[in-house]
Amino acid sequence: MKEIALNNKLFPHIIALVISVFMLTPSLKAQNLELGLFGGGSYYVGEMNPGMPFVKTQPAFGVSARYSKNSRWSFRLSYTRGQVTGSKQMTSDAGDASLNFKTNLNDFALVAEFSFWEYFTGSKKNNYSPYLFAGVGFFTFTPKSFDGVKLQPLGTEGQNNGFGSPYNQWSVSIPFGIGLKYSLSKRLGLNVEWGLRKTFTDYIDDVSKTYYLDGTKINPDVPAEILSDPTMNHQPGMQRGDEKNFDWVAYAGVTISYKFDLYSKQRCDNLKW
Repeated sequence: MKEIALNNKLFPHIIALVISVFMLTPSLKAQNLELGLFGGGSYYVGEMNPGMPFVKTQPAFGVSARYSKNSRWSFRLSYTRGQVTGSKQMTSDAGDASLNFKTNLNDFALVAEFSFWEYFTGSKKNNYSPYLFAGVGFFTFTPKSFDGVKLQPLGTEGQNNGFGSPYNQWSVSIPFGIGLKYSLSKRLGLNVEWGLRKTFTDYIDDVSKTYYLDGTKINPDVPAEILSDPTMNHQPGMQRGDEKNFDWVAYAGVTISYKFDLYSKQRCDNLKW
C-alpha cells in the first residue's frame, strides 16, 4: 500500500514539472520531429545487484519520437522493451541455492532534453552536443524464476497467506541520464545515451521484505514454498530484502533517428550551416 500511495502522491507533481518546463521554454522557428530506433542493453540495481553498473546486462530495443523546440531543448516520447535479471547465491546444509529472477520490461517515458551546445540534425556547424535529460515514466514487469515460473502469483513473501497484499506489476518512474547527439547527415542523427530509472517499487526482483515460512518445514515439491526460500534454512521474520530501498533500472545504447522538418519555410532562417 505504501508503494501505491507514493506513486499517487508523486506522479501529478512530476507531470506538472515536465509541462512547466515545456511551457516556459522559449519558442523559436527552428523546430523538427525525429523518429528513432534504439538498440542497447538494460540492467537493474536491487537486492540481487546492490550497486554494480552493467552487471548481467540484457538486450533492449525501442522506438522514440523527439520534438525539437529549438537548438537547446527537445522533448522525447519513447517506448523501450528490455529485460533484467539477477540472482543471490546462498549456501545451506543441503547445498548451494539461490533466489533468482528475470523479467521483461515495457517502459514508456516522456523526457525533456537539454543540449549543452546548440544542435540541429542536418547542420554542418552545430552538428554535435552532449545533453542531459529527465522526465516521467511508466513501466510494467512480470518477474519469473530462471525456470520460467511466475513469482508474483505465488506470494513468495506470504502475500497469499495474510502477510500483506499482492504487489502491482507496474510502477511509475523518474527517468534521467546523459547522452551525446551527433548529426550524421541532413536527415540522420545519432544518439549515444545512458539513463537510469528511479522506480517506486521494490518488487522487480520479487524480493523486498522478510521470509514467512519455517524453512525446515518447506515442501520442495511446492513451488510457492521452495521459491520463497530455496535454502530451506530461514525462520519467519528473517530479512529477505530491504523494503526501504526501491529497485532501479538502467538503459544504455544507441539511437538512429530520421528528421522531419516542421514549418520548413520558416526554419531555414534559423538553421546554422
